[in-house]
Amino acid sequence: MDNLIQFQTLNEFDAITHGYTTRLNGVSTGCFSSQNMGFNRGDLEENVYENYTRVAKSLGLTVDQFVLSDQVHSDEIMVVDQRHRGMGITCESQIKGVDGLITNVAGVALTTFYADCVPLFLYDSVQQVVGMSHSGWRGTVKKIGPKTLKKMGDVYGTKPEHVHVGIGPAIGSCCYEVSEDVKKEFDLSFNDDIIAKIMFATVTPKKYMLDLILANQLLFEEAGVPQDHIEVSALCTSCHENLFFSHRRMGKERGSHVGIIALK
Repeated sequence: MDNLIQFQTLNEFDAITHGYTTRLNGVSTGCFSSQNMGFNRGDLEENVYENYTRVAKSLGLTVDQFVLSDQVHSDEIMVVDQRHRGMGITCESQIKGVDGLITNVAGVALTTFYADCVPLFLYDSVQQVVGMSHSGWRGTVKKIGPKTLKKMGDVYGTKPEHVHVGIGPAIGSCCYEVSEDVKKEFDLSFNDDIIAKIMFATVTPKKYMLDLILANQLLFEEAGVPQDHIEVSALCTSCHENLFFSHRRMGKERGSHVGIIALK
């Protein structure tokens, strides 16, 4: 399925379906070419809907199973269930200001949006719970990954050692330069050992290369997820122009990707 990227670790479990969309094999045109999943990008609505229809078929889902997030770079995580199916795609959404979704209900496809930020896929193979969270630099500073894990524990009894995590394609440290203001936020939220691993000074004063993907991986490990339960994509969304939209590379004239995970 070249319209989707999946994790080998998560594919070992028959109880779930998941994927991260590429920009291939859709029907959108122009700067949205071709598999844009964002209804708010300026693309034709019928094209976006058809893209969802194709992705749904690839995952063994139907369009009315998707639950779309409404992201604001927060650390808000919402519990969703059968009542939320179709919100944001086949019916009006009541989900506002939420960057993470969790559920233990089969047939509810958690869906979050990306164009460089880090997609976090979570699956508790014991309690049968899934989570899908969007982690940009603000979400990473707020530690939305571990907070999603904690929410799964508080609501469903999830234990970190039972969770399998996929960290999807995102902008890599090869391409993600940030300024001093971002570094200061990370300095407040992370210890020096982690900062030394995820942030590197450049030749330009007060500019740094940031590894958001590694930062999220280390947060999950710190929260108790076994290292061999975490699979990390090596694909940089800024480098791979043929596969991904990238806000850093393309600006506002672009499409969006989605990360999707559902219990069958």
